[in-house]
Amino acid sequence: MTTKSRSQNNSSSAPRYKRVVLKISGEVLGNRETGEPICAQSLNRICKAIKAVSDDGVEIGVVVGGGNIFRGLSGSESRGIDRTTGDSMGMLATVINGLALMDCLEKMGAVVRVQTAIPMEKLAEPYIQRRAIRHLERGRVVIFVAGTGNPYFSTDTAAALRASEIGAEIIMKATKVDGVYDKDPKKYSDAVKYDSISYMEALEKRLSVMDSTAFSLCMDNKMPILVFDLEQDGSILQAARGEGLGTLVR
Repeated sequence: MTTKSRSQNNSSSAPRYKRVVLKISGEVLGNRETGEPICAQSLNRICKAIKAVSDDGVEIGVVVGGGNIFRGLSGSESRGIDRTTGDSMGMLATVINGLALMDCLEKMGAVVRVQTAIPMEKLAEPYIQRRAIRHLERGRVVIFVAGTGNPYFSTDTAAALRASEIGAEIIMKATKVDGVYDKDPKKYSDAVKYDSISYMEALEKRLSVMDSTAFSLCMDNKMPILVFDLEQDGSILQAARGEGLGTLVR
């Protein structure tokens, strides 16, 4: 597989970004082999990476999916559950994941706040933009859960929305592949990876970056998206430092 060389940023030991939103799927917290929805080893690895970014001086907000527990669209289709109800179940799944991340991070010494789009005062703070920004300014990790609080919107859309609201400089979308390709690299050995690509080019070539609603929101608000491989050691910290991994969409 080849790579289209389009320069990103030079490597640096200091973080390039001051404030970021990290988007992770719920599946990365689980273990496919054992079927565990939340695997202690996976949770610990991701939390160590998040804490490293925070310790590096980067203000970090995290949006987590719920697909390891329940995915609204596919879950409702396969189980005969109404789509609106299914999406509500999916949003609650993100709350479970967010609380797991909070607990693990706090045990590592991080200061964490969980903010939810659906009020549940005994479990988490309600999402309030100014409060979220204040937490970030004080060096706290803020975990955004319950998606947008509305059905029919993905957690990618929630990430695009929260990043725009809190004034993040970039969305770091952690995935299972190391960037955006012109075709599926698992099926085609000649797949070409983009180092950097414009929003319009990604749309024209129908490249899979985010769902259309989330992608449009990022494009309208000029919010860059960095797609990178979560499985690569140190990738989250490298992404926050702008060390040129993955694909930058802007």
